[in-house]
Amino acid sequence: MTRNKTFYERIYAAVCEIPRGRVATYGQVAAMAGNGNAARAVGNALHRNPAPVVIPCHRVVNAQGRLAPHFAFGGDAEQQRLLEAEGVEVRDHHVDLKKYQMRTP
Repeated sequence: MTRNKTFYERIYAAVCEIPRGRVATYGQVAAMAGNGNAARAVGNALHRNPAPVVIPCHRVVNAQGRLAPHFAFGGDAEQQRLLEAEGVEVRDHHVDLKKYQMRTP
């Protein structure tokens, strides 16, 4: 019997689908996880990320492309460092969504 995944598990699975060098918004991840109205829940889940090395929460930004000011794993400077290491350009704490946002169906 297959057990149903919790919403947080679906969030973590969705974040794992974001390719290296791309970002997704909180709302986009919420929609990928099955509830497009749960962007805040995505933020809460990522703040509690049980495996930040495996679940690339640094690839999630807000709807304007802004980095998380309180990125749970080292602050926005660390989020910026991780994104830039993947080739994502960050300017003034923002990512150009037109250029770097992952496209979802």
